Amino acid sequence: MANIKLTPTLKHLLTLRNPNVLPSPPLAQLNKVFTNTFRDAKAKKAETGWLVATTCTLLTANRPSAVGHLYRFVTRSTLEDNGTHKALDLPSAVNKAALMRESALKSVIFIGVPRVILSLAALHEALDDDVKKALRTNSRRTAKSDDIESIVTRGKGLWNSIYQPHADKLHDKLGSYHPDFISFIIQCYGSVLTPLPGETRAYASMSSVDDTDQGNLSRAMGSIVGMASLRAEGGVGPQLISHTFGLLKAREADNLSEEDKWLSSDEGTEWVLRIVDEVLDGVSAAEDHPVKAKL
Repeated sequence: MANIKLTPTLKHLLTLRNPNVLPSPPLAQLNKVFTNTFRDAKAKKAETGWLVATTCTLLTANRPSAVGHLYRFVTRSTLEDNGTHKALDLPSAVNKAALMRESALKSVIFIGVPRVILSLAALHEALDDDVKKALRTNSRRTAKSDDIESIVTRGKGLWNSIYQPHADKLHDKLGSYHPDFISFIIQCYGSVLTPLPGETRAYASMSSVDDTDQGNLSRAMGSIVGMASLRAEGGVGPQLISHTFGLLKAREADNLSEEDKWLSSDEGTEWVLRIVDEVLDGVSAAEDHPVKAKL
């Protein structure tokens, strides 16, 4: 294979148009945002929704290092004002790490692969070694000839759950833009966005290397992934509205947890949007008020 190198001109061009990720805000600022929003979530018993929404907000805002710090916050913080930290609770930390990376994976449907790679890399770097060893390493989404039909069935089921009574009309409309487009979406919904078969996990769950349902997010949490990603992305109002309806309709899903029941209520859905805004505003505040260098 030829040894191809970038010319000086190409190297220069690649430095233009803001190619770098955005830096994390100061830790004190991040901790304040995380602490305030988490206390609110805890009071509402919506910690899982908070973790999912915050992960996807930071990821979409292209703050990979902040995603890593979020992991450290949820596995170490005591929420005490004196900044004390607790010892690592391994089963709890494994569960939270799994929930975060599953949230990131699902967000690829809404914001694409590049930002997900960057944030998953930052999360992986932040993980404690014992947590890394306990996280699942085998893929549960490798398509095989005998499970394609079930993937498509799950995808169509989720599609109908979100978009009814307009599901068929929207299906045909997107298919008219490109014949493979809607097939791609349905397959992504079935393999990535829907909950995996088995039990789902929540913020307070414990996990280990033997947990076959590690990180599995509920139907409602999948809609929160969509809402948080699209809200943080901006400029995609119609899609945000659709997935807001998706969360509201998640109240009709089977075997709802008490948290999912509240999050899919009108009050809970409003809260999700406000939490995303609060996190987004908090991590962006440093850009609006830059610190002046001392001479």
